[in-house]
Amino acid sequence: MTEPPAAAPDLKLEIEGAIAWIVADNPERMNAFTASMWGKIPEHVRAAESAPGVRVIVLRGAGSRAFSAGADISEFETARAGAAAADYDRLNHEAFSALLAAKKPIVAMIHGFCLGGGLAIAACADLRLADPRAQFAIPAAKLGLGYNARWVPPLLALAPPAFVKEMIFTGRRFSADEALRIGLVNRLVETGELEAAVRALADDIAGNAPLTVRAAKLTVDELVRHPEHPDTGALDAAVTACFESADYAEGRRAFLEKRKPQFLGR
Repeated sequence: MTEPPAAAPDLKLEIEGAIAWIVADNPERMNAFTASMWGKIPEHVRAAESAPGVRVIVLRGAGSRAFSAGADISEFETARAGAAAADYDRLNHEAFSALLAAKKPIVAMIHGFCLGGGLAIAACADLRLADPRAQFAIPAAKLGLGYNARWVPPLLALAPPAFVKEMIFTGRRFSADEALRIGLVNRLVETGELEAAVRALADDIAGNAPLTVRAAKLTVDELVRHPEHPDTGALDAAVTACFESADYAEGRRAFLEKRKPQFLGR
């Protein structure tokens, strides 16, 4: 009896209430990203951003073996060689840029392997929860790849420069405990409890005032990316929008009435 053919690699968008799940679905190759999957990241981020009911975006891999093993190396002979390499890098850069530019908070749910481009994707999220079996690495030096300078700042926003250098210089795998210690992840959660913990975190964020969360995300990102010349005008405007919002009035009323506020994001 022959085995059914494996499903084609895909990047899926699944919306469940206030949570948009962007799922790398290529379990046969540890959720490695094909060029087609890279190309879908900006599309799915835009869809999640435009969905009015979505408050949080969660990145994950199918199954529990891997968040993502990074780019699908089997494509490199054709898709990342010679003149084609620039096009592949463009796909990567557009994917990372879309994640970094998202206005809604992004959480990475990291089961198992989180390697290369997978780690770069996770670094673009706002928060990262991982299981104790997770392993993290950037194996570019083991493949002879140049690691694009545009992809390093998200890592430097999480871990000290010496550890980012160690990751790229050596290509070795960092354990979940090491990743927690150097700041790559927010916290570790037992494997069987990881999805529930991510859902609880997303629900907690989704239950708060969206304009406040958006202003906080904008502020932290701007101060980290442009510490010497932040756009304080834009940051002040985001805070003012919170004070002028219907949600602020609802928050005050709910506090006085001793009930849970119902925020609408306006």
